[in-house]
Amino acid sequence: MGQEGEKILGENRRLLILQWLKESEKPLTGSDLSKRTNVSRQVIVQDISLLKARNEPIIATSQGYVMFSSDRKDTKQEQVIACKHLPEDTKNELYTIVDNGGTVKDVTVEHPLYGHLTASLYVGNRFEADQFLSKLSMTNASLLSELTCGVHLHTIEANSKSQLEAVINALKHEGFLLEQD
Repeated sequence: MGQEGEKILGENRRLLILQWLKESEKPLTGSDLSKRTNVSRQVIVQDISLLKARNEPIIATSQGYVMFSSDRKDTKQEQVIACKHLPEDTKNELYTIVDNGGTVKDVTVEHPLYGHLTASLYVGNRFEADQFLSKLSMTNASLLSELTCGVHLHTIEANSKSQLEAVINALKHEGFLLEQD
């Protein structure tokens, strides 16, 4: 890390960002990375774009940047589910998923012009759900599902098939699953 006020430049900064992301057990925010390297957050956003263009497996989540490791030795189960609810039900939906052992990997909507729009979430507990909801409130942003009258897809991950089924059953009980006509 650079000394107080010393900028870390170009390729050295990008190599450090990669190293920090690989070593971190939690997402790193653009603000955190900008403080560590003494550059603006916008420079970090550009660095992440350059690294992604080199096929570095970096995922931007609502909690910050994470390095995706395809050599994970996990046996997690995942399923894409179709949901529909009002924006004010988002907290209950997220809590229902995480309280039953699921992680919300992403959200996808089918946009009439752009096709599938997907955003990475990686929300796996109430703390992360609260962080997402707080950021939603602070930024006054809209949920992707507001583009599609509440209809959206989630990729849900769980440690076992039975845990995944518990998540789906709980969502169904709450009325969040999109029912087929």
